[in-house]
Amino acid sequence: MPCRFRFFLAACALLSVTSAECTQAGAADKTWRNGIVEAKADAGIAMMPGQHDFASRGGLTIDYVQMKGDPMLTKSLIAGELDSYEANPAGAIVAAAHGADIKLVGCHWTKLTYGLFAKDSVNSIQDLKGKNFAISGPGSLPDLSARAVLDAAGMKGSDVHFAVMGSDADRFRALSAGLVDAAAFSTEFLPLAAAEHIKLISNYATAIPEYPRVCTFMSGKVLRERPDDAVAFMAADMLGRRYALAHKDETEALAIKFSGSKPGDPRPDAIFEQVVETHAMDPSMPIPMDQLKWLEDLMTRTGNLNVPFDLTKMVDAGPRTKALAVAGF
Repeated sequence: MPCRFRFFLAACALLSVTSAECTQAGAADKTWRNGIVEAKADAGIAMMPGQHDFASRGGLTIDYVQMKGDPMLTKSLIAGELDSYEANPAGAIVAAAHGADIKLVGCHWTKLTYGLFAKDSVNSIQDLKGKNFAISGPGSLPDLSARAVLDAAGMKGSDVHFAVMGSDADRFRALSAGLVDAAAFSTEFLPLAAAEHIKLISNYATAIPEYPRVCTFMSGKVLRERPDDAVAFMAADMLGRRYALAHKDETEALAIKFSGSKPGDPRPDAIFEQVVETHAMDPSMPIPMDQLKWLEDLMTRTGNLNVPFDLTKMVDAGPRTKALAVAGF
């Protein structure tokens, strides 16, 4: 029996589906639309679940839909344009607090590989008072993580002038060109920073270790209408990420392919090593409620969340529990 069907039959048995129904369902892959933030040097890790037979074992083909930032992903899921998306949980928390039917099903990237960068003339976070600070859209990871670091340093968002500047690469270029004094972006850019007279002022992995970087979200509608596919997608995600962390060369080559960077670009290697060294990623996709509560408290302090909200209402651990068994974790 082909591996794909053994995997799918195991999933069906777990989900109380007959073998006949399972074989028929697995005969043709179904598309699963998964949204991600625009591919960067970590794209090899993010998109490995769509490679090999990780998804097809469960009868799926993963279509990765790239968007500029977290807010666009959240809106697209709510609109029914995506089956799932991976992003910082802040935007989803706000949406759920305002009644959106959005569910957190697991968090694979539990620590930040991100930082506050500035020009050489800036020596501390306090030196940023009154200066221009590049972030992404309101409520996004660059925005909230910047506010968290300022908060930890006894400063407020109003102490700096935030400038919205697209992707991490956009913000790196803006800082390099001197258009802003500081910016928040992935620490994958560390190998390129010195040549542009840029330095890391705050490494978020140690400055705000409670901040979760990326979680996976699905709509309640998708979970009700495609429960088997949701489990199959999560199982593929777990298997793909575990494989990615164990196959560095292949993962970095995939990052170059999907991000459009040139061979020899040091960023894929840099981010891979950071993820491994800091144990930033957990392929089993835990649901870190303590970290999520910390984030909710931060959002309340910064004014991004002004509606009292019970986080447990947006968490659905069921698909993860089944996916762990299917994936053999």
